[in-house]
Amino acid sequence: MKTILLVEDGITESKTITACLQSAGFAVINTGSVEQAQPKVMQQRPDLILLDVILPGQSGFEFCRDLKKSPETKDIPVVICSTKSTPVDITWGTMLGADAFLQKPINEADLISTVKKFTKTT
Repeated sequence: MKTILLVEDGITESKTITACLQSAGFAVINTGSVEQAQPKVMQQRPDLILLDVILPGQSGFEFCRDLKKSPETKDIPVVICSTKSTPVDITWGTMLGADAFLQKPINEADLISTVKKFTKTT
């Protein structure tokens, strides 16, 4: 079973995304901040990270950049999931290493399709 690390501080959004991913057969690790997510990345080695941008403390953009700079985590796909979805936000996320960008509110079919695209077994 593929494991998704969800970094989302909104309780309702977190529950909705988790239920959607679990119904599609994914295991989900939930965190509400980058500070909570950092040790989970190293301990759990998720197959994909689903990352909000606006978070308490460090932003999702900063965390994405840090993940993609680190040799230990650079190959983990990062999908940014945010209400901040202007062309500038999407370009910024891509420049920082995001593999995909989903706009909130989440379209569940798009979410599952995107996650499956990056968690295929090779």
